[in-house]
Amino acid sequence: MVMNENGVIREGFRMTELGPLPEEWEVVRVVDCCDFERGAEPGSNSYNRQGNGIPFIRVGNISTGIQELLYTNSNNVKMCKREDILMSFDGSSGVVVKGFTGAYSSGIRKVIPKMSHMDKTFLFYALKTRFVQNTVEKYTTGITIKHASKSLPHIKIPFPSLAEQQKIAAILSAVQEAKEKTGAVINATKALKKSMMKHLFTYGPVPLLEAENIPLKETEIGMIPEDWEVVRLGDVAEDRRETVDPKKKDIAYVGLEHLTPGTIRLNNYGNSKEIKSSKSKFYKDDILYAKLRPYLDKGVLAEFEGICSTDIIVIQPNKRLINPQYLAYFIHISKFLDFATKSMTGVNHPRTSWSILKTFKIPFPPLSTQQKIASILSVIDQKIEAEENKKRALEDLFKTLLYNLMTAQIRVNHLEVEI
Repeated sequence: MVMNENGVIREGFRMTELGPLPEEWEVVRVVDCCDFERGAEPGSNSYNRQGNGIPFIRVGNISTGIQELLYTNSNNVKMCKREDILMSFDGSSGVVVKGFTGAYSSGIRKVIPKMSHMDKTFLFYALKTRFVQNTVEKYTTGITIKHASKSLPHIKIPFPSLAEQQKIAAILSAVQEAKEKTGAVINATKALKKSMMKHLFTYGPVPLLEAENIPLKETEIGMIPEDWEVVRLGDVAEDRRETVDPKKKDIAYVGLEHLTPGTIRLNNYGNSKEIKSSKSKFYKDDILYAKLRPYLDKGVLAEFEGICSTDIIVIQPNKRLINPQYLAYFIHISKFLDFATKSMTGVNHPRTSWSILKTFKIPFPPLSTQQKIASILSVIDQKIEAEENKKRALEDLFKTLLYNLMTAQIRVNHLEVEI
């Protein structure tokens, strides 16, 4: 800690406008040590999604981390490379990113260090600190569209020696790299799951190399193993129509906001005390399927009893015929998603309905085969969940280290760090 139990600054530190910092550290205004090159708007007539011209980066892209396939064929652009630092000052103000290539909009500025003793990676992380984000927020104006350019002269960052900057940057980069690698594992495992679902619901729980040896038959839903049947969803499940008054219960409540797209696991829920109107009742092994905007692919398997929004269809599987986990996985395959999406009615709040969904025809293997398919997919889900937990832990570690390193709560000036 930089202050003792009596609130006195520790020896070797001094009070600055950013709080207690080491005596040898400076505090600098970013406009004094960096140029902020504003992007340009080439004109909407120059935009296309056919890949003609230069990728165009908007504030929405850097705030989500997704570079959409929008291009511009205008010459009136400002360009950035992957290693360049971009910072948004309009819309989602204060977002700081690297890794984009192309032209960037006027709501974004490219941050260019102009001091030889400033490490660019350190600068990137320093712009993500609470010091900077609080300043950007303080000077942001506008209601519908936020503007934060007035914050530029007021943004200040801590400025240790170049050697210490490089060590801080190396430590934070190591955690960031670990987080990105974990994210890549998550994406690869999700891709594997998608591929395995297609395989399992077509051939059953057999190795990929043995699939060609499985005797198949032609059906109205395509080729399936000979010992499988085809049934309507309504033949093996029904919608539960039990409602309760939440004021009379102290029980778990599940709303649409609690459902995570693409997974059968319910990771979050509220309490019925927060709800006023009557809700649908569900029980363990029921499937909660979001009928509002079904293209969001929200459907989970209940592991406990509770109540849910009336915008959720409570599907009760007939457990004598179908494994609830098998059915919960099946409703996430692309064919079912497409069917539910095409069945939507309404413009502002498009919904599907059980009366339509129950007509969908599904592959119906023996119960023992269903259980094996569900078990295989469950193992993959456990891997995804473990990696997601690891990623969250790394994100928390990064935030803690960012604060402690940039405030010198943790000093690395005497450490041997590979740079």
